[in-house]
Amino acid sequence: MEQRRIKGQVKWQDIATGFWGITDEDQNDWRPLNLPEELQQDGLDVELTVELVEEEFSIFMWGRPVQIVES
Repeated sequence: MEQRRIKGQVKWQDIATGFWGITDEDQNDWRPLNLPEELQQDGLDVELTVELVEEEFSIFMWGRPVQIVES
C-alpha cells in the first residue's frame, strides 16, 4: 500500500455522528481510521506517516481514508 507523509491540522468534523479529520497544508482532507486519543484535539498541528486505504465503506463521505503508520 502507498504511504505518504502529511503535515496538517486535526479538526473535528460535525457531520453525521461526527468524526476526526486532518486537513493538510495543501487543503487536502484525510480521514484517519485509527487516530490515537492523544491526537484527538481540535486545532492540533500534526505530522504523520499514513497508509492510503483503497476502499472502505463509510457514511461520512469526507476526506481520503488512511491508516496512521507513524505519528
